[in-house]
Amino acid sequence: MTALRLAFAAAPTPQARHALAALKRRHGTVDIDRADVVVALGGDGFVLQTLHRVMERGTPVFGMHRGSIGFLMNDYRLTGLQSRIAKATRETLHPLRMTVTRANGRKAQALAVNEVSLLRQLRQAAKIRILVDGVVRMDELIADGVLVSTPAGSTAYNLSAHGPIVPMGAELLALTPITAFRPRRWRGALLPAAAKVAFEILEADKRPVSATADHTEIRDVVRVEVAEDRAKRLTLLFDPEHNLEERVLKEQFAP
Repeated sequence: MTALRLAFAAAPTPQARHALAALKRRHGTVDIDRADVVVALGGDGFVLQTLHRVMERGTPVFGMHRGSIGFLMNDYRLTGLQSRIAKATRETLHPLRMTVTRANGRKAQALAVNEVSLLRQLRQAAKIRILVDGVVRMDELIADGVLVSTPAGSTAYNLSAHGPIVPMGAELLALTPITAFRPRRWRGALLPAAAKVAFEILEADKRPVSATADHTEIRDVVRVEVAEDRAKRLTLLFDPEHNLEERVLKEQFAP
């Protein structure tokens, strides 16, 4: 079997940096733009950064846990890496594309692997109108915010906001309010993956809102559009006994 060309990337922590040095000594390394696989050392946040870094090339990412939260990570082991990657299961993800219009009329875009979230910027709750595929589904949500999550991100911020866990392959997105005040009992919705969601910010001058796609934040938005970007394919690799779909199922039965 021909050895895969591996590139290593590490979070800026002593634990991750120590693992980086050890793995490079044992396995060698190439630049990320020449790699067959990128091995990311850190936590879930660093894997997200790595996926964004390789998004244009679509290089598969194999994460090893050298950080705090490791839902998207495999166990760290120094030996047997080539064999593990060769046997790994693949999960294909499509990011969300966020298109925003700011109060000054300027537009911007960003991509999210986990979620796009809208949050109030000041002390007053946000007022947001929600449209799905051009149809107004909620004329006014009063809340701290609202988010749209991919299945991969459904166990992150979405779950903390009491949103549903979405199994991989379900072709669904989670639409989840963040501390809803009105309607108080609304817990969100599950939408087809092909749905196009738009948020219109009401009273934006009095109740400013920011929009964040993973780690990219844009402030003072008046309209936010969110849709899957099917042209972009991201690949995460998992040891067969710890594939992402199995982890999502396990999370739903966690005590």
